[in-house]
Amino acid sequence: MKEPAKRLPDTNVILRYLLADEPQQHEKAAKFFEKVRTGAEKAVILESVLVECVYVLTKFYKVPKDESAGKLRDLLHYKGIANGDRAELVEALSLFAQKPSLGIVDCILSAKARKSKAVLFTFDEALIAHLKRS
Repeated sequence: MKEPAKRLPDTNVILRYLLADEPQQHEKAAKFFEKVRTGAEKAVILESVLVECVYVLTKFYKVPKDESAGKLRDLLHYKGIANGDRAELVEALSLFAQKPSLGIVDCILSAKARKSKAVLFTFDEALIAHLKRS
């Protein structure tokens, strides 16, 4: 039996789901993500989409960093999320919520460098300080 294709939700679908600010779009997004939550539907949340979600939630909607990170982290734990880098993205969101001086991209770089045992090359003082402490 052929496995159904994975779906790539864009930023707006995720935002409508999390914010429930546009009822018709929220309803469609909620139906989709309920299937993803149970594993009936497979989805991949691209790193670029995750970064854009964080940016829009924190800058435009003024959702606190820890709340934004928590909502997105919860979403990444849904059974149908098929990201190969899920653990790194979850780690990055946790770090983002804990470290006010680090942006989401820095947190993703840190998590991916740690996972792959790569040496992160940066001039960012806050990131360098974090790396020295980890």
